[in-house]
Amino acid sequence: MLLHVIARGKIARSPEAELVARYEKRLTWPVKFTELPESGGRIPDPQNPHKTVLLDERGKDLSSEEFAAILGRWRDNGTRECRFVLGAADGHSDEDRREADLLLAFGSATWPHLLARAMLAEQLYRATTILSGHPYHRSG
Repeated sequence: MLLHVIARGKIARSPEAELVARYEKRLTWPVKFTELPESGGRIPDPQNPHKTVLLDERGKDLSSEEFAAILGRWRDNGTRECRFVLGAADGHSDEDRREADLLLAFGSATWPHLLARAMLAEQLYRATTILSGHPYHRSG
């Protein structure tokens, strides 16, 4: 299953970009990162059966194991692409929230967009290691 991170704004050269790149290299699942301008720009239409996860402050605060279980279930049920959408500063529209398969929050705190992107990359790596039985989850 393709893990597709779609984010508003450019990460450019930053410590967060280094973290994202570190986890991107370690992921054994196919992964794609798409950057869109802060406003405008269209999310590309999916070509395959997909799920959409919006990172949203009102979303569910899942444990790493719960998150991994959801990804594993979607993969096993034939989902070909899972899209993780990080919105602009104003967040997501009510319509986007209603249409999403999952609203995900990293706790009740508000995180800077670039840091949230790095945290998502780490959680994707962690979820895939949990599903493969790799020791990273308990040793890190």
